[in-house]
Amino acid sequence: PSLPLLLAAHFLYQQKSECHFLNGTQRVRLLDHYIYDRQEYIRFDSDLGKFVAVTELGKASADYWNRDEQRLQYKKAEVDYVCRYNYGVYSYQAAKREERVVGRRAKPTVSISPTKMEPSSPNTILLCTATGFYPMEIEVQWLKNGQPEEEGVAFGEELQNGDWTYQLQVMLETQPQRGDVYTCKVEHASLDAPITIQWGKPLPSRSSWFGNPILP
Repeated sequence: PSLPLLLAAHFLYQQKSECHFLNGTQRVRLLDHYIYDRQEYIRFDSDLGKFVAVTELGKASADYWNRDEQRLQYKKAEVDYVCRYNYGVYSYQAAKREERVVGRRAKPTVSISPTKMEPSSPNTILLCTATGFYPMEIEVQWLKNGQPEEEGVAFGEELQNGDWTYQLQVMLETQPQRGDVYTCKVEHASLDAPITIQWGKPLPSRSSWFGNPILP
């Protein structure tokens, strides 16, 4: 014969508090939710100044707690020493975090890396990477032989580095010819002048082809 299976009953009791703010701390509402077995059965509402039954299970507790003047005064006082107090604490901490970040400037580091999608392809991928900059707004531009290049340019998204700085990659797909010079130009609030990084070799000048001119 099979042995009887005894199942242990598990019940969960929870309390959840909410502070609702209107126009700063000018008007504050505290809601305390009491939850049994995943169902709210009673709550305290500071706007009403009393406990309110949500289900039949909560009626007896609401009546009992509302007759307890000391408990009611304690719950009403939580509007000030819980809600308003923590509003001030978190506002101060947020202001300090903003103070550390606002006005901060971090200069970007810029590099160019060439690659090919396929070895047999005549196209070359030039990737301009700007990283370590703050704030996020940045301008990156490709130039070919000193002229803005728009065809074949693809912009990535500004990504966070995890240290309050950002990185951005801008790709240029092109077919370099002998003598072409490509420039990645970066402008940012942290810079007094744009950063320009070049890739490619210009054609030698005529004097270097035929040697230095002979002076009289």
